[in-house]
Amino acid sequence: MKELKHLTHRQMWIFAIGQLGWSLLGGIINAWLVTFYLPTEDGIVKLVPSGLIVFGVLTVLGIITFGCRIFDAITDPLIASLSDRSNNKNGRRIPFMKAAALPFAVVTVLVFMAPVNGLSGANVAWLACTLVLFYLFMTMYCTPYNALISEFAKNQEERMYISTSISLTYFFGTLLAYTPFVFAGMLRGAAGYYNSYRICFAVLAAIALFCMLLPTFLLKEREFVDSKPDKTNTFKSLASTFKNKGFRIFVASDIMYWVGLTLFQTGLPFFVKVSMKLDEFYTMVFLGTMTVLSACFYPIVGNLVKKFGKKKLTMVGFLGLALAYTITALIGILPLPGIVFGVIIVVVSAFPMALLGIIPQAIVADVAEEEAVVTGENRQGMFFAARTFSMKFGQSIAMLTFTSLAILGVNVDVTSNDITASPYGLRIVAVVAVVFCVAGAVILGMYNEKDVLKHIAKDEDKAYVEAVK
Repeated sequence: MKELKHLTHRQMWIFAIGQLGWSLLGGIINAWLVTFYLPTEDGIVKLVPSGLIVFGVLTVLGIITFGCRIFDAITDPLIASLSDRSNNKNGRRIPFMKAAALPFAVVTVLVFMAPVNGLSGANVAWLACTLVLFYLFMTMYCTPYNALISEFAKNQEERMYISTSISLTYFFGTLLAYTPFVFAGMLRGAAGYYNSYRICFAVLAAIALFCMLLPTFLLKEREFVDSKPDKTNTFKSLASTFKNKGFRIFVASDIMYWVGLTLFQTGLPFFVKVSMKLDEFYTMVFLGTMTVLSACFYPIVGNLVKKFGKKKLTMVGFLGLALAYTITALIGILPLPGIVFGVIIVVVSAFPMALLGIIPQAIVADVAEEEAVVTGENRQGMFFAARTFSMKFGQSIAMLTFTSLAILGVNVDVTSNDITASPYGLRIVAVVAVVFCVAGAVILGMYNEKDVLKHIAKDEDKAYVEAVK
């Protein structure tokens, strides 16, 4: 048996570039789906009845995004199982990533290419179909990609370095997704409202495609991973995965994280424009500043994990994010200018974002490796499929929550298509986000980090083991 190579730091960054690509595409959907189909500007012809209330509270747009996750509930474990059982000569993961990259990028743009320039049922059907395809190809890329985190890292030091790298590229990709706030305005005079955004999305999707393909061509999976196919069928593999108590706790907590994070990403343009009463340009300013500040903490997170462990720091991240949302809920109550609130929120959320961006990936990689050590079954793909599903399920809950709560307090006919966010509704969104973040911390408190590390720790991981004693 040949000796497996360790990734160099340069190769870890090449791997992390793939995360920049898919996070950019995911960021486009999270940041722009509501803004694009529920425009707040006067005189803009709407494309779908996104403001229409159903059953007194649920919006059409919220129902569409939530419904797509039902499809995900089937595709996530299927793709994971296919990847785990693959015997491709080029590896179990990278061939899936290479095949998914192009359609993933293309369909992201198609989501915003509604065929009718006005309210139409055809636009609703188009949006529903393209979103289903978007999440399918996201699963095809992300699930195998994330499984490589556990397989590429040979020890805790490497795992934290990879987790830190992909966290940084995740936030940078998300930041790029907000650039249409700057560039679409420059194009609007010549291209019009919707086309100005579509042009920006097409350019960003091309960048994302290049980033996603880079690791698939430059990294040879078989040189780093002893990728033996798993023989377990899909449903037995999924059931076995959720028998792991530590993983069940992590997934429940992780859903809370993605709800909180997506409420921030989706709500930021509305908090800026409606609550803070600032120009939408400040959305980019605040997000960019938060990303830079958060990145400043990245070098110390690995050392903090050695001292305090992953669980405690992740709980601190949850509570820090809850504090940022509490401050957001006070906009309009405390007599401070909107710009001051924006600065405070950015400063308070930077460190929690660094913790929550890096550590959860390392936790699920730990749990997946522990399962392989204890049972001998290499089901990393299924573990990360469940993590991908928790991400998309949490995002779905957030989209449904935001589109339903943000419109509260708007005094218009509920059958109107002109319903938009109100300061009161946005305050309720912030309060709900606090609840989700606190719940995430409480749930994660039940995770037994010491027991997991006991099974997977190498000699060079002594500091990490000592941190949780």
